[in-house]
Amino acid sequence: MYYAIIAEDRADSLNARLKARPAHLDRLRQLQDAGRLLLAGPHPAIDSEDPGSAGFTGSLIVAEFPDLEAARAWATDDPYVAAGVFTDIKVKPLRKVFPE
Repeated sequence: MYYAIIAEDRADSLNARLKARPAHLDRLRQLQDAGRLLLAGPHPAIDSEDPGSAGFTGSLIVAEFPDLEAARAWATDDPYVAAGVFTDIKVKPLRKVFPE
């Protein structure tokens, strides 16, 4: 089943985010290589593909996990959590309808 991981950034998290980004992306690539990643990306703080110093307000990851507990465990082990970027993480089951 798919799960949506919805994470909120703390204020002024850009520098910590940039430092932890390589490790964060490595984990996402592992999901992608296993065919389990549906989508992932950050929420820009402003209406722009490249928000520059405005940074980001959080991230969305949609990936396949065996169950809710496994999805939560994966989310709380993210390098952005260890770096103090994410202040709040919600993990919710997601039933994919589109695209088919």
